[in-house]
Amino acid sequence: MSLIGSLSVLFNFRIMLLGFYFIVLFVFTEIAFAKGDCPQNRKTKSAPTKILKIENPIPKNPLNIKAGKSLYQRKAKPIACKTCHGINGDGIGDSSFESNPMPRNFTCSEMMETLPDGQLFWIIKNGSKNTSMFAFSDLSDNEIWQLIHYIRQFAK
Repeated sequence: MSLIGSLSVLFNFRIMLLGFYFIVLFVFTEIAFAKGDCPQNRKTKSAPTKILKIENPIPKNPLNIKAGKSLYQRKAKPIACKTCHGINGDGIGDSSFESNPMPRNFTCSEMMETLPDGQLFWIIKNGSKNTSMFAFSDLSDNEIWQLIHYIRQFAK
């Protein structure tokens, strides 16, 4: 192989390596951005005091957590929670879903510890203004409480 041929191969290899580096950098940046900050900076309206103070009234047991999982992963209507919040609750949902701000990252323990059950209930039931979180008013109160038990599992 000639010197020019060797240099050409070396140059092409460096270009490919540089391209690979930028692809990896882009992917990790997108993942970090998608997960958002922990805790996420939000200006969500607070639930009325009467509701804010309510603690989850149903028992935290395997049956209720399983029912919450079923709702989160597939049964909640009009759309399953995982579509926006991700299968693992990390705020990385379906690739076709776009939201600004990003959906809540339920894996963020620091944030989840500060959100009272009543606030989560209020948001699920009524939605959250200026976000993509719409009201799930067709869910029964019991189903919302089951969802809350399940959602809290992500932060453990």
